[in-house]
Amino acid sequence: MNRAVLIRQTTYDVEALEKAVDRLFSAFDFYERISPGTEVVIKPNLVMRSAPEEAIITHPNLVAAAALCLQKRGARVLVAESGGGLYNPSVMKSVFRGCGYTAAAEKYGFSLYTACLSQPVELTRGVRCGTLSVLEPFVQPRQSLVVNMAKLKTHGMMGYSGAVKNLFGTVPGLMKPELHCRYPEKEPFAEMLVDLCDYIQADFSIIDGIEAMEGDGPTGGQKRFVGALIGAQSPYAADLAGAAVIGMQPEEILMLKNAVARGLCDDAPVTLEGDPLESVQVPDFKRARSSDVDFLTRVPKPLRPLAKKITTPYPRIRRKDCVGCGKCAESCPQHTIVVRDHKAQIDYGRCIRCFCCHEMCPKHVIDIRRFSIFNL
Repeated sequence: MNRAVLIRQTTYDVEALEKAVDRLFSAFDFYERISPGTEVVIKPNLVMRSAPEEAIITHPNLVAAAALCLQKRGARVLVAESGGGLYNPSVMKSVFRGCGYTAAAEKYGFSLYTACLSQPVELTRGVRCGTLSVLEPFVQPRQSLVVNMAKLKTHGMMGYSGAVKNLFGTVPGLMKPELHCRYPEKEPFAEMLVDLCDYIQADFSIIDGIEAMEGDGPTGGQKRFVGALIGAQSPYAADLAGAAVIGMQPEEILMLKNAVARGLCDDAPVTLEGDPLESVQVPDFKRARSSDVDFLTRVPKPLRPLAKKITTPYPRIRRKDCVGCGKCAESCPQHTIVVRDHKAQIDYGRCIRCFCCHEMCPKHVIDIRRFSIFNL
């Protein structure tokens, strides 16, 4: 059953969050799976080094609250993540520090994974992807439990970023652009994400929707107060609840559509418990501008490739604001970006419009554009 618990939560106060997370875990009897010494790996969303108040990352106080709940039952808590750029111990230490996780770990007694080891694995039930690499704490078979702690955001390529998409962070660093290159189209990429989600088998999922991100997420949008925490055993149920909060239909989210087709997710509305949906619902939540244009289905088939090329949004660098750091070039799966005279340039002839550059730009100077007629 697509069951999730929704909690109206207005602050990131750790004491209040601990009570809220305790409600989520208790609603699903999650504590019954924990005994003294059990290792729990928390997977947050730390796509890039960012201050918690920017609403790009899973707030460190929420992770701390979850750690406190688990530690009181005797668990050992490890936080593991890989962003979209280089992945090595010095980079991850910097990311953890810049995101407020180092201070939280020292204060609340959980550990941070900085060994940065990964292994190639086989996705034996994969439909689209058969092999990829994942961080060692998530390699199957494992003895630990995984708590998937996502951020409620829009996404330039996939439209929506929540619990299923968050598990892409179990793939190390610059191997993510390789997967974008292997699966440049949205539907195959969504199939790969579901393959990975099915492999990881997260034991519990929480979505941080207290302060969410709307518009051109997952890093370049606008912060939007929503005041919601979502918990579920299934990441698909968590995303169904997240979609309901921001007014998206399940069929709009390709990961959910694919999961339903495979039988990994019920083809039924989510059953929401806890606080009323109306207490947190945001019907005017701004979508990413890279959403598909509906009228393409009415274009004659011979003209659809050209129509799609014209109507698909594209990344555009604001050159006057670009500092030439090279993060966009580093993350580009097709290597279409070069830095000349301290300014980044995109070769649009080879650009697959995956928006990795938009996602990883630390200065947020890469916009998502489409022909002006489609903004009317």
